[in-house]
Amino acid sequence: MARMYYFDMKDGVAVRDRAGLELVSDGAAIAHSKRLADKVREERPVGNPDLRIVVIDESGREVHREQVYPSVA
Repeated sequence: MARMYYFDMKDGVAVRDRAGLELVSDGAAIAHSKRLADKVREERPVGNPDLRIVVIDESGREVHREQVYPSVA
C-alpha cells in the first residue's frame, strides 16, 4: 500500500512540500530524495552547503535527510 511522503528543502529556512508523492516504502522515498538532490546539483552546481532535502512521511515522522551539496573532506 502506498503512503504519502513530503520532500522539504531546508537551509535554515524550510520550504515545505505541500503536494507530496505517493510511494511504496521509506526506501523508495529515500531513493527519490537522492534523485532530487542530483537534479538540484545539476541545475545549480554551487549552492548553500547546509541545503538538505528532508523526507517526512504522512504521519509527520522524519524518514531521512539528504545533503544536497556534500562536504568536501
